[in-house]
Amino acid sequence: MSGEDPTVNRLEAMVAELLGMEAAVFTCSGTQSNQMGVRTHCLPGDELLIHETGHIANFEAGGAAALSGVTVRGLSGERGLLDVTDLDGKVRANDQHLCRTRLVCLENTTNLGGGAAYPLEQLRRVSAWARSHGLRVHLDGARFFNATVARGYSPADVAACFDTVSICFSKGLGCPMGSILAGSAADITRARRIRKLFGGALRQAGIVAATAIYALENNVARLAEDHRNARRLASLLAQIPGVFIDAGQVETNLVFFEIAPELGTGVQLSAALKDHGVRIGASGGQRVRAVTHLDVTGDDIDEAASVIATCLARGVADRPLVGSGPYAR
Repeated sequence: MSGEDPTVNRLEAMVAELLGMEAAVFTCSGTQSNQMGVRTHCLPGDELLIHETGHIANFEAGGAAALSGVTVRGLSGERGLLDVTDLDGKVRANDQHLCRTRLVCLENTTNLGGGAAYPLEQLRRVSAWARSHGLRVHLDGARFFNATVARGYSPADVAACFDTVSICFSKGLGCPMGSILAGSAADITRARRIRKLFGGALRQAGIVAATAIYALENNVARLAEDHRNARRLASLLAQIPGVFIDAGQVETNLVFFEIAPELGTGVQLSAALKDHGVRIGASGGQRVRAVTHLDVTGDDIDEAASVIATCLARGVADRPLVGSGPYAR
């Protein structure tokens, strides 16, 4: 039952202290954690503002609408990042005919934005703007620690800009499952009830909470290695004919690139690479997404780049257009 597992309790207290927040609640997934945040802050008929490429807007099965009756309004911004200039004028008037703008959601690092990490001052600007307009602020921190390692700011400095923060353990930190939502004691009490409503209450969860504790104690600093590997992959890809990439934009562990249309599509390249033991995801059209993580070594990076070069040299355009994985995180 809730509050009875000592390992889960330890993890929740550890994260709350790390972020300088009052409380936290362990969740099954990042999507669940995000949707708990949305429902904590919003009522049916409310609206949230988010970058048009944001995970909450695109890859959570319409959860905000289905689970909470909340409208999602996508905004544009460079590399998946929002700033005050993107948000200005977007708060709806207090009119019974209009939905109530209630929440701003940011993603750090961005996913489809290419793994970009927010500068701290930008987070502070957006937070101050939102609060001046009476809005709540939620962070989708699927790659939270990739951002803190890349930018050099502290978890608490980031968390101070938000009412709730969602952090995923099963991505760069390498855990088998799990995420967590942190915030004020009142918000987390509400979120814990919402977790039950969403079917995500956990009993004997200590075994997975223990992996998250290990990851927080051992796997955060090593994310810098993933970032170095990503930059190395980008520099190698830039040397392959038919590959288009701005290696200078690779900040963290996500590497997006495009291939020339005459060579095939991203789906076809992804399928060809899978036959050679290299797994990358197609992101639509010619775009492809590669992710570095704790199971990928420097030697693996060199081998992957070599395989990509070989596959493209042989051509992948004749491969069948079968399904590929969606925008996995």
